[in-house]
Amino acid sequence: MHKGYLAIILHGHLPFVRHPEHQDSLEENWLYEAITEVYIPLLLVLDKLVEDGIDFRLTFSLTPTLVSMLLDPFLQARYLRKLGRLIKLVDKEIKRTRLQPEFHALARMYHQRFHETRDAFVQRYDRNLVAAFSRLQELGKVEIIASAATHGYLPLLAVNPSAVRSQIRLGVAHYEQVFGRRPRGFWLPECGYYFGADELLREQGVAFTIMETHGLTRAEPRPRYGVYAPIQCPSGVFAFGRDPDSSKQVWSSKEGYPGDHDYREFYRDIAYELDIDYLKPYVHQDGIRIDSGIKYYRVTGKTAHKQPYVPAWAEKKAETHAGNFMFNREKQAEFLASIMDRKPIIVAPYDAELFGHWWYEGPAWLNHLLRKIAGQQETIRLVTLSEYLTEYPQSQPAQPALSSWGDKGFNEVWLNAKNDWIYRHLHRASDAMDNLAASCPRARGRKSRALKQARRELLLAQASDWAFMLHSGAMAEYAIERTKTHLVRFNGLARQIATNTIDDNWLSLVESQDNIFSDSVLGHA
Repeated sequence: MHKGYLAIILHGHLPFVRHPEHQDSLEENWLYEAITEVYIPLLLVLDKLVEDGIDFRLTFSLTPTLVSMLLDPFLQARYLRKLGRLIKLVDKEIKRTRLQPEFHALARMYHQRFHETRDAFVQRYDRNLVAAFSRLQELGKVEIIASAATHGYLPLLAVNPSAVRSQIRLGVAHYEQVFGRRPRGFWLPECGYYFGADELLREQGVAFTIMETHGLTRAEPRPRYGVYAPIQCPSGVFAFGRDPDSSKQVWSSKEGYPGDHDYREFYRDIAYELDIDYLKPYVHQDGIRIDSGIKYYRVTGKTAHKQPYVPAWAEKKAETHAGNFMFNREKQAEFLASIMDRKPIIVAPYDAELFGHWWYEGPAWLNHLLRKIAGQQETIRLVTLSEYLTEYPQSQPAQPALSSWGDKGFNEVWLNAKNDWIYRHLHRASDAMDNLAASCPRARGRKSRALKQARRELLLAQASDWAFMLHSGAMAEYAIERTKTHLVRFNGLARQIATNTIDDNWLSLVESQDNIFSDSVLGHA
């Protein structure tokens, strides 16, 4: 008889990046890398588990921005062209490395994997990875939970409550449109919680959410079980807390598994080591060095002199680490069960991109873990959060604390000297959107289109990603450009609506570029 539960949650998110105005968009590569390195490998692992009769449970949060891009035929076609160029590059690499046995074998490995990826994308999944995840949900192996419309950081949008309400409503409406059901769970972007956010979730019929550890440990009154059972917010929504031990063991590159010397080194890509004339036709048409995904070295250690990657060693290490993770969770569950009057739940949420992108062996580790849990122990059982609430429909009432999973645990990542300038513009635009909607309750034709596009621009400007990029310094210029572009478009549309001077040609152009959310979904704003 099992003594406790383990809930693994993978948060799938990317900002909405779609640039038909550019022939070769740098930022669209974020999506293409994620498809190749994260989502197809994970789907293939989970599908094989189903085929082999292995019982498992996982939770995915798939944000509306990610789902919209995965479903976009324009981006799907561009992805295939990108993958085709990558296959041609690895063909050249097989020839170039023919006198370097250790690298030649790796070139052949990538050749096989890229071909398998293309076959999976086109043949197995018919270009629709969202449908593949949906099928796993229908089988009861995966629970997909909703998230905010454009991953806006809700605690800092709450100056205008309607902004938060729109992010939540549209996230739920988009989920229902795509998956044909209402979501039970909701991922708060960046796990950002503020007092009252749970009430807005309840308005949309959400049953539960996930919070950073101190969202629960600093709750009032103090939860009897810490993060090993949910609490029930004043609204009735359940809040699960992240277990710090299981999380750190996986995501930390210094103390966790990904930093192991046998795993693939993320930062040594051939795109930065080979002659640009050799690479240019296959990486970026302007000769910009961007990751190809072809990496020949392993972590090795804290040294600049990296050793060649050995896939067999990495696979063995992934299996070992999966066993270690399972053992630790077993001991954790055994101890917790001895001091609790209900079965503990260990909640382990991670960014999905850790699995395959940052940690190349992540999907292999997950494969070994799920198989070991199913067949090599009886102490813990994988569970979705909905299943846990079915078994334990009552929890201790408590008020969660302000929290996020950002550095230092609160709002500092998204509000500091590098990015604080954006919020006065977002708040003004949110107020203006409220006024526009109130002044045009029965808008038709071009005015209705312009109102909907104005809301799209505001939502895209609100994405937490831009403030994060400004904070980190990575892609800061792009973050500034995106924030300003959406706000300028919003303000332009607002003026045209107010003065009844809508420029139909410009509106059509903006609609073709920022085409997230159907009109029916926007009707829920």
